[in-house]
Amino acid sequence: MSEKKLRVLAIGAHPDDIEILCAGTLAKYAQAGHQVINCVVTDGSAGHMIIKPPELAKIREEEARKAAEIIGAEFIWMGFPDELLMNDLDTRLAFIDMIRVAKPDVIITHAPEDYHPDHRTASQLVFDASFVSSVPAIETEHPAHPLVPPLYYFDTLASVNFLPTEYVDISDTIETKQAMLSCHQSQVKWLKDHDNIDIIDFVVTMAKLRGLQCGVPFAEGFRKEPAWPRGGTRRLLP
Repeated sequence: MSEKKLRVLAIGAHPDDIEILCAGTLAKYAQAGHQVINCVVTDGSAGHMIIKPPELAKIREEEARKAAEIIGAEFIWMGFPDELLMNDLDTRLAFIDMIRVAKPDVIITHAPEDYHPDHRTASQLVFDASFVSSVPAIETEHPAHPLVPPLYYFDTLASVNFLPTEYVDISDTIETKQAMLSCHQSQVKWLKDHDNIDIIDFVVTMAKLRGLQCGVPFAEGFRKEPAWPRGGTRRLLP
């Protein structure tokens, strides 16, 4: 990995996506002295059977902030409506400005083939906005970011239709990953009641699967976006 201290921007569509899909890797970045920025795109307000959306949005923002604090990550809350993320002009401009604020050296986000419409839309928005954020002629509140950041996609939920090209050994950060995910108590309960899923056990199981594939106890899988000009020969994952 680069010896330069990086600004690593992780973008999740929902308040718990980052913790489910790449928190072990983010913890390793933080341990190595890199600055992590967690960006949550939607307010998560549709993710409960009983708690009403306005109240739930506040709960989920607080949960996501607490999770970010565990690794000392900066935190960006975009607050778009849950389940209704659209790739329109205003949203793209908001993503462009968010990236300009974060000033990332590398971005990690959803794979374009993931199951959820918000995940797919966020992936496309990140791809588009991370290029345009470097273009000074497109004006937003903050100045252009002078870099088109390398872009990595994290795993899909349950690893469906996702073939990693790189792995990160998270054997020493799996407990941190679990602690971060445990901050999302509204969703731990929701997923158990709504889908009969123990989400903590779920992520540990998937980390074991990826670990088996690369020869370590626990791992997270990623795929680098190959489109020009996002290439390069350095490994940027920890």
